[in-house]
Amino acid sequence: MTTTNVTELRKNLFNTIDSVIKFNETVQVVTKNGNAILLSEEDYNALLETVYLMSQPGLVSKIKEGEKEKTSEMSEFNPNEEW
Repeated sequence: MTTTNVTELRKNLFNTIDSVIKFNETVQVVTKNGNAILLSEEDYNALLETVYLMSQPGLVSKIKEGEKEKTSEMSEFNPNEEW
């Protein structure tokens, strides 16, 4: 994570935003009133998705159960099969 202040951010705004988007770099903007984080839309959406998935009751345990399942015991996906 890169850290900058508002004055430096203003001077380099285009390059900073370009770097955030191209390289998924997170930038911490430090001010006397508190700090802010600048991140790409892609990273923001991924963060929201992670928060949503982690908030689903039982989902993590179901995923862990699925990881233990042997692939030899799984059936092949059939798109015509009814659920």
